[in-house]
Amino acid sequence: MNEQNAAIKPYVIGLDLGGTNSVFGIVDARGEIKATTAIKTGGYEKVEDYVDACVEALQVIIEQVGGIDKIKAMGIGAPNGNYYNGTIEFAPNLPWAHDGVVPLAKLFSERLNNIPVALTNDANAAAIGEMVYGVARGMKNFIVITLGTGVGSGIVVNGQLLYGHDGFAGELGHVTMVRGEEGRMCGCGRKGCLECYCSATGVARTARELLSKTDRPSLLRELDPEKITSLDVSIAAGKGDELAKEIYDFTGKMLGEACADFAAFSSPEAFIFFGGMVKAGELIMKPIREAYNAHVLKIFKNKAQFLVSGLDGASAAVLGASAIGWEIQ
Repeated sequence: MNEQNAAIKPYVIGLDLGGTNSVFGIVDARGEIKATTAIKTGGYEKVEDYVDACVEALQVIIEQVGGIDKIKAMGIGAPNGNYYNGTIEFAPNLPWAHDGVVPLAKLFSERLNNIPVALTNDANAAAIGEMVYGVARGMKNFIVITLGTGVGSGIVVNGQLLYGHDGFAGELGHVTMVRGEEGRMCGCGRKGCLECYCSATGVARTARELLSKTDRPSLLRELDPEKITSLDVSIAAGKGDELAKEIYDFTGKMLGEACADFAAFSSPEAFIFFGGMVKAGELIMKPIREAYNAHVLKIFKNKAQFLVSGLDGASAAVLGASAIGWEIQ
């Protein structure tokens, strides 16, 4: 990082663009978030309307730090983000990017005084945040798995993010876990993806399926099935609800089996989980570890750590996105 430039323009904008919320932070060179704001990601049919809403929210916090002249660059972590092209491509959970390629970095740059804007996958941004500021400090080989509206992953090998030849490496949420007609339909258009089962929406879906297929008693029966969330399931499980605990066992088992497969190609020293789902704690982490050890190749057994992000809320992704901004020359 050019210290003279950092002194003249001491901040970058980091955007964690999730399927539900878009969280902005203005970050200094030490990784301190100086100002933050957020908007809902959904509700916009056209990307231009989304960018308009973002810029309107951003103007307030940009003024708080002295105006746009104090901003060096912007970094964005987004689903299906392409680092090489600055685009979001066919993102199943974003209504304005579901069916095509959106030049989001270019659109933000044009609206923000032509500052440089870089973009990467949201889970890659979280991985950078963990490597620079979180539990992955000092690690060279690890996988971050984000459990939110979808399932994302950022893979670090030999200290570098894995992008692949086209910028899309690491779509582990879309490995097929249930093949054939039995697989759940995924937003990507395929069936049986990990995301369909192990995201927050997947957990709610499992809850609805179990409630409809059995007449077992559960606290979840007091709720409207169509409005059940993963948080409801977590609260019920925490109160000892057997059906809710079974849902987390099912989810954790599938995640653990998937991690056992992931270990075979990158041999990570740690799997790091973050997102709303990990607030369930051992309800989700225990079955993940158990299933991993039951299915992983013998040479990898008892080598990987299973960690929960130590960064608060969206901080990992916001800081990771900002780190991408600092790297722009």
